Amino acid sequence: MKNKWLLAALLAGNSWFGGWATDVDPVIMRVNNKDIHKSEFEYIYNKNSQQQIDHKSLDEYVTLFKNYKLKVAEAEAMGIDTTSAFKNELAGYREELAKPYLTDASVDDRLAHEAYDRMKEDVEVSHILIGLNARTPEDRAEAKKKAESVLAEIKAGEDFGMLAEKFSEDGSRQNKGYLGFIRGGRTVYPFEKAAFALQAGEVSDIVETQFGYHIIKVHSRRPNPGEFLFSHIMILVPRGVSDEVKAQKESEIRAIYEELKSGADFATMAKERSEDKASAVRGGELPWVSSGQFVKEFEDAAFALKNKGDITEPVLSPYGWHIIKLMDRRDIKPFEQMRSEITRMMARDERGSMARNAMVAKLKNDYGFSLEESQRAMLMKLAGDLGKVDSSYIAAIHNDQSVLFSFENHSYTVADFASFLSKGRDVTVNAPDYVSTMIGYMADMEILDFEKAHLEDKYPDFRNLMNEYRDGMLLFEISNREVWEKASKDTEGLQKFFKKNRKKYKWDKPHYKGFLIQCFDAATADDIKNRIKELDDDSVIVVLNREFNTDSLTRVKVERGLFVEGDNEKIDELVFKGAPVKADEKLPIAFVSGKLLKKMPEAYTDVRGQVTADYQTYLEKVWVKKLNKKYPVEIYEDVLKTVNRP
Repeated sequence: MKNKWLLAALLAGNSWFGGWATDVDPVIMRVNNKDIHKSEFEYIYNKNSQQQIDHKSLDEYVTLFKNYKLKVAEAEAMGIDTTSAFKNELAGYREELAKPYLTDASVDDRLAHEAYDRMKEDVEVSHILIGLNARTPEDRAEAKKKAESVLAEIKAGEDFGMLAEKFSEDGSRQNKGYLGFIRGGRTVYPFEKAAFALQAGEVSDIVETQFGYHIIKVHSRRPNPGEFLFSHIMILVPRGVSDEVKAQKESEIRAIYEELKSGADFATMAKERSEDKASAVRGGELPWVSSGQFVKEFEDAAFALKNKGDITEPVLSPYGWHIIKLMDRRDIKPFEQMRSEITRMMARDERGSMARNAMVAKLKNDYGFSLEESQRAMLMKLAGDLGKVDSSYIAAIHNDQSVLFSFENHSYTVADFASFLSKGRDVTVNAPDYVSTMIGYMADMEILDFEKAHLEDKYPDFRNLMNEYRDGMLLFEISNREVWEKASKDTEGLQKFFKKNRKKYKWDKPHYKGFLIQCFDAATADDIKNRIKELDDDSVIVVLNREFNTDSLTRVKVERGLFVEGDNEKIDELVFKGAPVKADEKLPIAFVSGKLLKKMPEAYTDVRGQVTADYQTYLEKVWVKKLNKKYPVEIYEDVLKTVNRP
């Protein structure tokens, strides 16, 4: 393994590690007796410098970083990092952040580009499928033997379509095995891989998929024509109807075609005459499609249309008669625009595990993985002798301390495998194969878990990212307690801060503070004016709506706010002597109840957002000053001078 001796020293807690860390990644700062290394400082400094428009000098950033670490120290002192909620949230972040490190990204990238390249080409295929329902090894062996026999007949010159009709075990046998055009992502990966490796006229060897054994024939290949938007008018022809009915249906579609040729509107005709009700309501419009999504008869006619607005003559498919109109077309999207779609597609088939498997293979090589074949053979034989893998099988091996596999000075025994099996299910079919599969699965899981547990040791970027997430979570929680939430709830503190700094909030324009009230009539307005005198400001809207309005009749509308000229036309008229505004027909009587504040607010609630933000800044400064006195800080200037700057 690359640097295997180094990792072993780390895991063993070798005292030599301390000297290595000091030389390679020296301590740049100590906060509350906790070492902070140069690599972490550089990581955050450079990352923030790239994201900020207003770049700070190194000295300015050192102060910010020191204060940041002081807040983290306070959070740790309060035990925030020891709560189950914090640990669970951080573990969830780590699980997501670890994923890219546990797969071979180069494999994913290669497969994604391969899939995209295959989306740019259509391959016309037929196949013969044998063994669709094969389950046991004996069944699958028999199915494969049958497939090999059919392949031999094909190689001897027998007609592929005839053999598909006779032997294939899926629905395509009705069409002599014909599947039409496929492209990347349309079939399971082994089928796709084999089909795209063939040239026109070639037949594959036996191809095994989850469905059984395929023999694939490629008829032709063509560039992907893109995506199309079609409309159609359809006359259904049910199976088994008489020739007389068939003739009647054909007569109907041809009559429609003649009307279209004479200038009838296609969408209108589709709505009125098409028997495909789902598309008829949209004027016959179908979803955007690409090749391989229609039956051959429909597709051949539809994809032969060249220009927008062109229509086909009546086309007969297994479902009935169609007249098809080309509405629009577009080319395949660029790779980057399709990458997320391709990634989702890959996750649904064998490709989803190929990058992971490649990483497992690499780790096994790096960590010196060794499987004891004799123990695996013994476990498989026992499963065969018992005929099943269940509690009795587990009981027979749960005390066996023989080594089953090992890597990186870690050994896993047969007893460990028994514990692993106890979390699974009873198996009575193909028990030996199941045991072999589960041994492989356990080995893969253990080596990935080992790698995941040591990502911080192996990858400085991951270690720094995890530190950033951890400290960021602590910073958020402690800042919320000491500054943000505290400021928003401390009404007494906000009021005192406002009074002390009131001149800071002086206005350039007068503000009207109060209510705009629009009434049903003058009598209602008089009643409301008298009622308002008895109410505090916070209850005005609720009380007036309750006492003067009903579900069926609105007699008053009340707006409360802090208004400057230009905010509300009616306020402008009544308070700021603006132009008269047309009265509301239903609520024509309007008046105001409040006061004009000419130079500055009278209470912090008039400028709550600004005062709260300023109060938070004030609390932050007081808090940071307190933390600097509370916790010791050492900054190593000689190390600071060596920091790589962006």
